[in-house]
Amino acid sequence: MKEKLQAIREEALSQIAKAVDLDKLNDVRVSFLGKKGQLTSVLKSMKDIAPEERPAFGQLVNEARAQIENMLDETKKKLEQQALELRLKEEVIDVTLPAKKNNVGHRHPNTIAREEVERIFIGMGYEVVEGPEVEYDLYNFEKLNIPANHPAKDEQDTFYVTKDIVLRTQTSPVQARIMERGELPIRVIAPGRVFRSDEVDATHSPSFHQIEGLVVDKNITFADLKGTLEQFAKELFGQNTKTKFRPHHFPFTEPSAEVDVSCFKCGGRGCRFCKGSGWIEILGCGMVHPHVLEMCGIDPEVYTGFAFGVGLERIALLKYEIDDMRLLYENDARFLRQF
Repeated sequence: MKEKLQAIREEALSQIAKAVDLDKLNDVRVSFLGKKGQLTSVLKSMKDIAPEERPAFGQLVNEARAQIENMLDETKKKLEQQALELRLKEEVIDVTLPAKKNNVGHRHPNTIAREEVERIFIGMGYEVVEGPEVEYDLYNFEKLNIPANHPAKDEQDTFYVTKDIVLRTQTSPVQARIMERGELPIRVIAPGRVFRSDEVDATHSPSFHQIEGLVVDKNITFADLKGTLEQFAKELFGQNTKTKFRPHHFPFTEPSAEVDVSCFKCGGRGCRFCKGSGWIEILGCGMVHPHVLEMCGIDPEVYTGFAFGVGLERIALLKYEIDDMRLLYENDARFLRQF
């Protein structure tokens, strides 16, 4: 048995010396010291040795095990050092070379325009609010004074999920939800994505963005609306910008108006950008219809208000002189890098 133990030790030390990498070294460890290893088998066979010889033999086994383990550890450190030196040699970094430039993204033109509009109205004391994109017909139409037979409810214009649920066609439902709370006065803007069944072209998309504003308080007049939008236009397009209100019709406001701004390219003289008119249409607005206030639980005899809505893409197209709305959604890095 002693001769066998000596042979195992010599064989183990020989294989350790021949190991060329850590994987080979681990195979040697398992072969001799593992649960089914050769040295472990010798320990299990000690039951066949005379009791009086077991202590001396056990000491020899332990000495052999210690010698093998020590050589394994020394060889492992040596191989790890060799592997590190080889890696450092292969992965040499030339610190004199120019660094690789990280391609860092930036804000989308829509995001830039939205944050600019939000900054302007927050400066006027408005709160930014949001609402669901999948909306009840009740909020998207009924509470905005759009009855069941109104053309705006035609399926050609609206995406219906069910008979009573739609993809919102404007962010006005957020205004109805805010008014329902009854927390007066109200000064909010509601930015968000909206959906309409439009064909994709240079000025239309089935998915786009709006920012709508709402003010409800005592003694609010059309003069307040005009002053607010005039200040908004000056902040957005420049202090020399003029505004023009043209009568219009919206079911949820009365009276209603379309708002034009003087062309910020030619100063109102007429150019290609404003098609020679000197004016550019930017949004619709009006005084909140008394019936809308009533349906939302607000007494129109005590409170009045105004609302307005602007297409976010229209602001981006005008501000950055983009002539095709589709460019905003094609994810062309060459185009987006300009902003």
